[in-house]
Amino acid sequence: MSATGLPDTAVSARRVSEHSGKETIGGAMRGSHNSLGLIRLVLASSVIISHAFPLGGFGEDPLLAWTKGQVSIGGIAVGGFFVISGYLIVKSGASSDIMQFLWRRVTRIFPAFWGVLLFAAFVVGPIAWMLRGDSLSTYFTFGAGGPLSYLVANWNLSIGAYGIHDIFLDTPYGQLTDSSVFNGSLWTLAYEWACYMLVAVLAVFGVLARARIAVPILAALTLVVQALDILTDGDMGALLPMFGDPQVLFLASTFLVGASMGIYSEKVPYDDRLGVLSALVFGVSLFYGGFHIFGVVAGGYFVLYLAARLPVAVQWIGAKNDYSYGMYIYGFIVQQCLAALGVYRWGYWPFMLIAIPITFGFAWLSWHVIEKNALKLKSWGPGRGLGYWVPKLKPGSAPIR
Repeated sequence: MSATGLPDTAVSARRVSEHSGKETIGGAMRGSHNSLGLIRLVLASSVIISHAFPLGGFGEDPLLAWTKGQVSIGGIAVGGFFVISGYLIVKSGASSDIMQFLWRRVTRIFPAFWGVLLFAAFVVGPIAWMLRGDSLSTYFTFGAGGPLSYLVANWNLSIGAYGIHDIFLDTPYGQLTDSSVFNGSLWTLAYEWACYMLVAVLAVFGVLARARIAVPILAALTLVVQALDILTDGDMGALLPMFGDPQVLFLASTFLVGASMGIYSEKVPYDDRLGVLSALVFGVSLFYGGFHIFGVVAGGYFVLYLAARLPVAVQWIGAKNDYSYGMYIYGFIVQQCLAALGVYRWGYWPFMLIAIPITFGFAWLSWHVIEKNALKLKSWGPGRGLGYWVPKLKPGSAPIR
């Protein structure tokens, strides 16, 4: 959802697979010649499909009941995003220095995130406020609950305020939660950033270059802790407070499963039989239990297998213009606006189907106005890396221009 593949890594993986006579995930993915763009768009749309149930007042996502409370459609989609992110981000961490790595992560995730915050505070908020008959002068307050407080509380990805004043309190979701919520999807970005920082630490200490076995070990440990947490009914939080948050274990495990396959992409086999088997294990785990352990691993492999296996004819989707991030960060607020306008009264399907193309429109704007231009800076300034800046900062070096 937040990075692009690196062709040189894929070329290396392909050489290994050709030498061994067996095709690998890395070789099959072929840099940007894969269907990750399409899959990310499907995942982002799946989040909208899932959120349409509670946001439109249609109850909870039905998959939660079908999987005996294990996961929703949106949960699977977010897990898929983290698998893909882990696969790509670990490759970026292994092929760039720490300054480049951090700068590229900042340029990918923050500009669009700040854009959706400003859109909520200075476009959606004022319009919704005035449509209900309130004065614009009473909207722009400096106190708690106002638009400026909303920006200050959320600017660093850690969501400290979900609403502005009492806007959206009368929507189905507002009545369900008794709170004003503008964008309930943004909370995952702090977890993703934490995963980026984990990769940064591993890169700084040379783990990705000299001890990459540590990545699958970390993934295995996370899965074990998650299994123990399920078996002890959530008591692992007493051992370490952060384990008290089930999302930490789930999102970390999906990210690390993807990262494990990324760091060993030249060794992980690409095989149709494994693809079918992974799909079967994933499906069985959903409906018979074990999703958070077996399903995460099987689903992680299946997502990457599918990215390599889908027809070449669909590989252009999202390859040049990645709208998936915009779809994800704008979906919830678009649905809340539609709910405030009463569109949910038309039924679930109209409510959901109308939300997707409108969200895509905002995603298109986010990409072409903000994201694409921000990514042009990925090799600018800090993006040039330590190899460029360290010599220039030494005494007696030529001035920086």
